[in-house]
Amino acid sequence: MDAATIATMTLVEARDAVRRREVRAAALAEAALAALALWQTHTNAAAAIEPARALAMAESVDAALAAGRSVGPLAGVPMAHKDMIFRAGRPAPCGSRVLAGQVPAVTATVLARLDAAGAVDCGTLNMAEFAFNPTGHNPHTGHVRNPWDPDRVPGGSSSGSGAAVACGAVFAALGSDTGGSIRFPAACCGVTGIKPTLGRVPRAGTMPLSPSLDTIGPLARTARDCALVLAVIAGPDPDDPHGDAAPVPDWMAGLDAGAQGLTVGVAAGSLSDGLDPGVAAVLAEVPAAWRAAGATVVELPPLGLAALRAPHLNVLMAEAAATHGHWLDTHGQALAPLTAASLAKARGIDPAAYRDALERRRAAIDMFCRETFARCDAVALPLPWIPVPRLAETDWGAPERARLLPGFLGHVGAINYLGLPALALPSGFDANGLPVGHQIVGRPFDEGTLFRLGVAFQAATDWHRRRPPLPRA
Repeated sequence: MDAATIATMTLVEARDAVRRREVRAAALAEAALAALALWQTHTNAAAAIEPARALAMAESVDAALAAGRSVGPLAGVPMAHKDMIFRAGRPAPCGSRVLAGQVPAVTATVLARLDAAGAVDCGTLNMAEFAFNPTGHNPHTGHVRNPWDPDRVPGGSSSGSGAAVACGAVFAALGSDTGGSIRFPAACCGVTGIKPTLGRVPRAGTMPLSPSLDTIGPLARTARDCALVLAVIAGPDPDDPHGDAAPVPDWMAGLDAGAQGLTVGVAAGSLSDGLDPGVAAVLAEVPAAWRAAGATVVELPPLGLAALRAPHLNVLMAEAAATHGHWLDTHGQALAPLTAASLAKARGIDPAAYRDALERRRAAIDMFCRETFARCDAVALPLPWIPVPRLAETDWGAPERARLLPGFLGHVGAINYLGLPALALPSGFDANGLPVGHQIVGRPFDEGTLFRLGVAFQAATDWHRRRPPLPRA
């Protein structure tokens, strides 16, 4: 088994092959480790590749199967995770020089659950410093580069997670999403990613950025793969004071019900107005793809997402300053320029504006859900409004950065402010051969409908199956 072979398999296919003993978990892990190393000089996705740990975990799965013992739902599946999801005894610098000596004493709940499910941990993945920029730039670790074009950004802040899944080295990777940090890399790298409902997934043992907004979720090759991983990591956790007690349904059971009887809403102009013409041309085909998948598509009135951008940023910035602002005082020169500038700006958020944003949040959620989901089961929205930008175009010192960033962000952060689940789906390629994605947003704790729709969409399209060409060894 080699890098080219594992790149063609989905997570569920790999898991099933291991269970049927058609392939050894150790062989799958060896192929994943080799692929991570092969792609590293091309993408810089990995922060640390851990062959000894991965092979030991894989061999444990093989031994259990050989002995006829039952194994977990992710047994033998190679993964790697954003370098802010802690494992006891493993360094976790969170993309920062100031945390270079951080060695957690605890393992994140989500990693413990993946371990119990039999997943194979191949190492950690690079990220933006403190998960605090949307492009993935990081002068400390070196920028992560897009597997489709190494001169382009992979999206951030879960940059390594998007790149590692897109190149086919791992079958899934955990990321975080506070303002689009799962969905941006998914869109830029042409993979699938789920931002769960706020509180659905425990955050104990992960680095916080904005506790009122932070979510943990997987990036993977398909909606089905994301559903399986989320089913493992979701659910209440007594160690997470921000978690929700909502039970986790059996999402896998309803995945093949099809999109018939479900309605996808598209607000007038939402897939075109303000978007780059090349991106808009790709997304113009999305409604037809949804109809081909079996869904009913209805036009919605304007959703008012632009009005939620300011309250989202007020919450994110105020809480980021409270969480990480002290580094400006003690290690300011050691921070990346973008991080330092963002934290300095965050310190300037008016406390009254922060309180107002939190106080108005419940009403905003209720209004959006009442007015939107009375008409549809999910809303289709764009992700970045511009083509995947070049690294140089979005570097902190580049004059173009200020112009490009608003178009890159769009209104993605509004969904974090509302706390709603959102599934990012590969949706085509632009004239330069770069991925374009869109997201579907659902009711609170209704990830199941998003997964059902996503599986139907991916049965009607093949964009999620495309992989960048292997680099030369």
